[in-house]
Amino acid sequence: MDSSFVAMESPNSPMHIGSVLIYNPETAPGGFVRFKDILQFFESRLQMSTTMRQRLVRVPFDLDYPYWVEDPNFDLEYHVRHVALPKPGDWRQLCIQAARIHSRPLDLNRPPWEFTVVEGLDNVKGYPPGCFAYVTKVHHAAIDGMSGIDLMEATHTMAAHTPPPNAPDEWEPEKIPGPLELLGKSYVNSLINPLRQAQVAAQSIPGIASAVKGLIARDFKLTSEWVPPRTRFNRTISPHRVVEGRTFDLKEFKSIRKVLPEAKVNDVAIAVIGGALNKYLTAKNDLPKSTMTAMAPISVRSDGEKGDMGNQVSAMVAPLGTHIEDPKERLEYVYNQTKNSKAMTNAIGARTMTEVSKVNPALYMALGAQLFSRVSLAHKLAMPFNTVVTNVPGPPIHIYSTGARMESMALSLICLTDGLGLAHVVQSYVDEAYISFTACRDILPDPEFYSECLQESFDDLLAAAKAVEAEAPTAKETADPAAAKSKTSVKAGRANNAPARKSAAKPAAKKAPSKAPAATATKAKSPSKTTRKATPKSATKKTTTTRRKAPAKRKPTAKTSAAAKASRNTP
Repeated sequence: MDSSFVAMESPNSPMHIGSVLIYNPETAPGGFVRFKDILQFFESRLQMSTTMRQRLVRVPFDLDYPYWVEDPNFDLEYHVRHVALPKPGDWRQLCIQAARIHSRPLDLNRPPWEFTVVEGLDNVKGYPPGCFAYVTKVHHAAIDGMSGIDLMEATHTMAAHTPPPNAPDEWEPEKIPGPLELLGKSYVNSLINPLRQAQVAAQSIPGIASAVKGLIARDFKLTSEWVPPRTRFNRTISPHRVVEGRTFDLKEFKSIRKVLPEAKVNDVAIAVIGGALNKYLTAKNDLPKSTMTAMAPISVRSDGEKGDMGNQVSAMVAPLGTHIEDPKERLEYVYNQTKNSKAMTNAIGARTMTEVSKVNPALYMALGAQLFSRVSLAHKLAMPFNTVVTNVPGPPIHIYSTGARMESMALSLICLTDGLGLAHVVQSYVDEAYISFTACRDILPDPEFYSECLQESFDDLLAAAKAVEAEAPTAKETADPAAAKSKTSVKAGRANNAPARKSAAKPAAKKAPSKAPAATATKAKSPSKTTRKATPKSATKKTTTTRRKAPAKRKPTAKTSAAAKASRNTP
């Protein structure tokens, strides 16, 4: 899978991922961080990461997968850079700068990562003056979402004043293998690869059998909802990018699950994105009649593989419900569809699908990727999905770099390919949730508007959740008649203080004076069948007549007159 990202690399499709991280230097020594301090901090922790000093070496003619070697020419100052935003230094300028940095391909003759320190964020709302940002870039061949977290652990600490590692750095550079050596290795691997393919094929048989069994038992079903419509986002892309996103309160994000308690947070995120696409494409008069779909990556990395290079991911198709305007209905639809997709993925085995990709012939993979981009097949062939929605959990506590506290994981950046002009990342950090997107600038030229659509979609779902929460006490009272009866009696007792209503209960008062007002109040407040039977017909008629003749707010004098009359008639 790592080699597929290398094969798909092109000037229009640089295959790296990244993020925009914002830091507050008030926790650093002296309340200030210099660029020199950042360089020293990174250098002291290089030994904690295998990614930062390894580079790719490609085999001639792509006859085999690329190899990772320890770079003998590693230069930290090449990988860590320093820029500043022009005045006034606001959020939009930060997004533009991040998009420009992200659109430039990495040099694959060096370790495939870069960190750009960005200063001048004084007018970014929500952050105190003096904050700075990291705009990170790491090639997707080196990391997936989970191993990327391990890379962040190597460049961050759990406390502001954590000393550098005490263990000596035992790293040693390696010699770059020559073409003949690489061709020799590829020849040996070409002999071994058929055996690996046979082994993977044998391992996949139980998964295929499980999938067939699940299909027969209707544990899941093959549905036309997985067939994506053709949209404006699925065509050949340019080398230019736009990035934007929204920050949400994590508690509010999770509270949306009240609409459908069995739904997951990931279902909520997919429903938010589906609603945003509905609003955006409706405004463009370009909304497809059927639902758009997303590819949702699934990590199959085990605990023992968290520090390893490369990717351990599979994927599933997630319908977004873009054709459904109602937020509650959309969440229910997304939940049912993702449940079906997960059942199929679990039946086949996500790990099995990942292992199959590892034995694909490298030459054919490279030729296929080049053919797809050079012939512009994205214009001619339908993509298997319309966008990407990947969910990467972040740290639940504050972390620090060079002593500065990370305030926000403001944006997550993702790679695009021909036929895939829009992709999303859902991430969390401490008490915040983020939905970020990366898009081709020619395909989505108005990122601020799409960002507003994300916010409106989230607000719609949150309003639906609050409406469900408000209805919950009423439903509880209906389910508990004794509680409802008690509450009605209390209200009736309060209503007993109205003289006009006391006169209306005259016939019932002759037998049971203490209970008559309550019966009358119950009739006035909740006209149920039981109340109608218990209340004499004349009392009902008189109550209605009294309320029409003497409303409390409109005719206070009449109310007094009615009360006096009732007093004269009461025995």
